This record gives sequence, C-alpha cells and structure tokens, in this order.
Amino acid sequence: MSTPHPASLPPQPAVLGAARLRVDYVRASLDGLLADGGVLAVFGFGAGAPARHDDPRYLRVNLQPDGAAPFEVWRVDGQVRADRRGGIATAVGGGLAFGAIEVDEAPAGGIAAAAEAAYDRLCGWLADNGFGHVQKAWNYIDAITEGDGDAERYRQFCVGRERGLRGRWPRYPAATAIGCHDGRRVLQVYWLAAREPGTPLENPRQVSAFRYPRQYGPQPPGFTRALLPASPALPLLISGTAAVVGHASMHAGDLAAQFDEVFRNLDSLLLVARAERPGLPAAFGADSPLRVYVRRQEDLPAVRARLARHLPGHVPRLLLVGEVCRRELLVEIDGFHRCAG
Repeated sequence: MSTPHPASLPPQPAVLGAARLRVDYVRASLDGLLADGGVLAVFGFGAGAPARHDDPRYLRVNLQPDGAAPFEVWRVDGQVRADRRGGIATAVGGGLAFGAIEVDEAPAGGIAAAAEAAYDRLCGWLADNGFGHVQKAWNYIDAITEGDGDAERYRQFCVGRERGLRGRWPRYPAATAIGCHDGRRVLQVYWLAAREPGTPLENPRQVSAFRYPRQYGPQPPGFTRALLPASPALPLLISGTAAVVGHASMHAGDLAAQFDEVFRNLDSLLLVARAERPGLPAAFGADSPLRVYVRRQEDLPAVRARLARHLPGHVPRLLLVGEVCRRELLVEIDGFHRCAG
C-alpha cells in the first residue's frame, strides 16, 4: 500500500546537468525544513529529536549526540517527491534517491535474517525505480559487538547483508555500520543512490574490507573505503574510518593514538581521491560535514579536544555516542567532502 506524503510533488521532469548534493547541519524547525521541496532527507539524532514525522524524508537515528544536535539536511537541485511503500521510506529528486528501511529483528528471526530482508528489499526498490547504484549505505545495529566468535552480531549482520544482496551489486559502495544502545533490536538501514555508478576507492594503508581474512568472520564486510560519484558536483562519500592499518586494529585502549591513526587514514583517502579528481580540496573545510562516532560517552571531552587539534573550527562536525564494529576501537569518523553549494 502506498502512503505518499500529502505534500508530495508530481513526477518531475528529467533533471538537466550533473546531480548535485548539499549536506548541512542546521538548527531549524523540522516542519520548516521539510517545507522546502528541494530537501531530499532530514536526519534527527537521539532522544531529543522527533521520533517520527508523516513526511518520509525524515528519519531519526537512534544515536545520542553530544548535547543538542542540529538536523542533518540533504538538498538537491529540482523538486523532490517522497513516498512510503511496503515499509520503505523514499525520496527522489535531482537525479538522486534516498531510502530507509527499519526491520524488527524478533519477527525476522535475528540480526542476520533482518539484514538479509533489508538488503533484499533495498535491491528490489532500486531495480524497480531505476537507481541501480548505491553510493553509500548507513547501517545502525543495536549492540553491534555482542556475542562471541562468529556469533557476534556484526559478523552475523555481514552474513545476512551478503545473502540479501545475492550478487546483485557488481561493486560495493561506501558504508558505515555503527552500534546503538537503545535495546530496540531494530536494524536501521538508509542509503543514497544514483543512476550512474561511482568510483570505489581503497586506502593503500588498509586491506580492502571485502578481502579481510577469515579471522574477522565467515563473511567479509561488504563496503569500499570511499566512493567518488560520477557527477563532479557530488561530494566524496567517506566510509566509517577507524584505527585499522592493514586489517589489524591499532592502539587498543589508547584513544589519542587511535584518533591520530584515524586521521592518517583519512589523509591517505583524500590523496587517493584527489588522484582521481584533482579538483577536490586537499583538506577538510566548511563543505566537509563529518560525523564522529565515540564508543564511550566519557570520552566525548577528549574527542572534542582532539578534533580541535586536527580540524579547523569551520569544519562541521557532529559527535555521536555509538559503538565501532570492533570492541577495541574507540572512535570512527565518516562524512562527505566538498558538498556542492
């Protein structure tokens, strides 16, 4: 059954020119933001954000922010039409598509089955709507590192995701997978998709995640370290980046050393991206909104201080309490680089 938002616009004409995306952190009313027909998606964070909205373009991420968080807003050129059908919230406009799925683990049969269902339905929607290329997927999983060995929930998520994909993606997109603390056992997946494939990027300091050895689980994680979309007006999409060198976690228990390693990895990724697209800036700036995931709430003051050392003050950043997918890792950063104005 289709439940389009009352303010949904009629099907749009073909968008001329390159797809463009602007990502901002904004303090404004949610209704006011959603009144803009060029808004593709709006994200709230934590218990202080509205739980739901009739508009399918809004999603609350159940990670608690450091203080009162702004909304994250995605804007495109052209008018956006939104829909909610079969448990999938979607918005299409400006040559891009946003979509979100939430799957309750209990009726699905556990985290692996929930991931399989989510990605099977995601792939079905993409095929039915002509957006064959996910640029990045975000995955939020309650208690992501609970369980031992191959029974760990993140490892089971990776198994289920691959089953749901069924070989339908010739190349992996960028991705983030972070653990929540809400106890709901509801898998949350959302994505940004385009009609044209992007260029997956790997970090020479790291083994590709999809080539991790067996010690990390029966199914390697299905993502690339970053993705450079085909349109030069779209930002570089950076996957969750932690203190991993080769395939090994570094500096167990040492937040400061892990933080420095994360930025060495990010610097390396930017070099790779600039080799593909020389116009990208060499460093993060005002058009590079970043999310910083921090495992322990008590580490937030230290993380704020480390960020001030590594980033100019005008770089937008959002700190969220969330578990990295390995227990020994304390911090992870993802984001966008050079969002078009």
